[in-house]
Formats: sequence, C-alpha cells, structure tokens
Amino acid sequence: MRLLGRAGLDLVDMGGDGGALAGIDTHRLPWSVSRLGARSAYRFAAPAPRTGTESAAAADGELGDFLHLYLANRGIPLTPFHNMALMFPDTTEQDVDAHTEIFAAALAAPHG
Repeated sequence: MRLLGRAGLDLVDMGGDGGALAGIDTHRLPWSVSRLGARSAYRFAAPAPRTGTESAAAADGELGDFLHLYLANRGIPLTPFHNMALMFPDTTEQDVDAHTEIFAAALAAPHG
C-alpha cells in the first residue's frame, strides 16, 4: 500500500481545497470546504457543520446529486454519500488543475 507522501500533500495545499474555495467565493455560495489530510469535503453550509444535527440540516440531496453527476461525467469522482474529493499517491498537478476547472464549471452551470 502506498501512502500520500509530502509531494501529494503539497498538491492538496496548492489547490485541492483552495481552488474549490475560490470557485465558491466567486459565486458567493454559502458553502464551505472541510479538509482532513488528503480529503476535502464540500459542505452546503458556511461555516461548516460541527454536529450531526447541523450536518443533516445542511444536506441537499438534489444539489449533492447534481455535483456528483456533473463531476463524474467529466472524470472527477466524489465519494458516495459525501461530497468529498480524495487525493491519491499518483495525483498530479494537472489532476488538481482539472478538478479546479471542472468544479468551477459545475458551480457556474446552474447560472449559465
């Protein structure tokens, strides 16, 4: 088993969640990004929920389905039942850039 090394974590720092936050800010969405190591979860609430009750209240099934399908149809999978992007040992800078670009397009799609 290979673990995400320093280079992979540098990619996360470089744009994994920062690129997503830039898109969220651009569209002035009341969303947040929660990051734990190589995982970035997109939450439909700002600030991010801190309890199970807050998390349930922030859930939006249709919005979650849209985000999952939009990204998956363009080669960017999110974890099932969560809006979470994962970085892998083989993740490249180009992968991070592609995610950022496609995520931004997903945010713009409902407005376009």
